[in-house]
Amino acid sequence: MCDSEMMQRWAKNRINRREFGMVAGAATLAACAPSQVSESKAGEGGGAGSNGGLAAERVSGGLALAELSFPSIETSDGVIDGVFVAPETGEHPGVIFWPDIASIRQSKIEMAQRLASEGYAVLIMNPYYRDVSKDQFADFADFIQANGFQKVGSWRAKLDAEAIMRDAKAAVGWLDAQSSVDSARGIGTEGYCMGGPFTVWSAAAMPDRIKAAASFHGGGLVRPDNPASPHALIGDSAASFLIAVARDDDAKDPQAKTTFDAAAKAADRPATVKVYDGDHGWTVPDAPSFAQEAADLAYADKLALYGAAL
Repeated sequence: MCDSEMMQRWAKNRINRREFGMVAGAATLAACAPSQVSESKAGEGGGAGSNGGLAAERVSGGLALAELSFPSIETSDGVIDGVFVAPETGEHPGVIFWPDIASIRQSKIEMAQRLASEGYAVLIMNPYYRDVSKDQFADFADFIQANGFQKVGSWRAKLDAEAIMRDAKAAVGWLDAQSSVDSARGIGTEGYCMGGPFTVWSAAAMPDRIKAAASFHGGGLVRPDNPASPHALIGDSAASFLIAVARDDDAKDPQAKTTFDAAAKAADRPATVKVYDGDHGWTVPDAPSFAQEAADLAYADKLALYGAAL
C-alpha cells in the first residue's frame, strides 16, 4: 500500500531528481511498446497544475487516436475534470481510469493512450476535483519532492465509497453519451494504488453497465468490519475482476488476497486474484518501483479481462 513510509523510502533512494526523471521517461517509452509515443507534443509550457502541460501525443502501432479532450462532467459534488482519449474512428467499449495518488499526469495519459490504441475509449478521472482541478504533479518524482502524500491528504480523505460511486455514475453517463463509445457493450474500469478500490465501488454502483474491473496494487480492498469495504460489495456488481497484487503488499498482508478471493467466490463473481513479481507501483512507468516485465504481464492480463467481459 502507498503510504508516507514508502514515499520517504522512494525519496531517499532517488537523490537526484534529474536522474529520476530520465529513468522514468525511458520507462514510460518502454511501457508503451509496441505502441510507441511520438516525439511531437502539444500544450508546451503548461507545466504541473495545467492540462496545457499534458502532451497530446499520439501512439503508433495500434489504432490511430483522436486528439485528447478534457471533459467537464457535472455532478452533485462539483465538476469532474479529466482526460479522454479514444480511437479516431468507430465505436468502442468505454473504460473509466482511476489514477494513483499522484493523479493525472503525463505517464497516466500515455498509459491511457496505449489502451485506447487497442480499441477502447478511455476516460481518466481527476479524483481530487472536489478540491483542485487539472494536474497537480508533473510526475512521481515531482510528487515525492513536493511532499505530495501530505499535500493530497485532505483531498484523499473525501474519497469514500459513496463519493466514488456518485462519480462512477456520472462517468458512465458521460461515456455513454460520446459518439466514440459503444453503449451497447459493457464498460471497464481500472485503478492504480488508491484507485484500486475505486474500481470495485464503481462496479457496484453501476452493475448494469460496468462489466470488468481491474485493480493494480490497490490498497484497502479488504477493510475489516467496514460494510463499504470493496470486498464486501462485490456481490452488488455484475463484473469480472482482475486483482493484481504487489509482492510487497502481499508480504505485509497475505490474508487480504485470500479474503477477497473468497468474497468473490461467495458472490459468484469471476475474479483473478494474483500476486505479481513487482513491488507497489510496478505497473506505473514513472514510479520508482516500475518493473517492465511484470508490468507487461499485468497489461496482457487486463486486455484478456476486457476482451472476455466487454
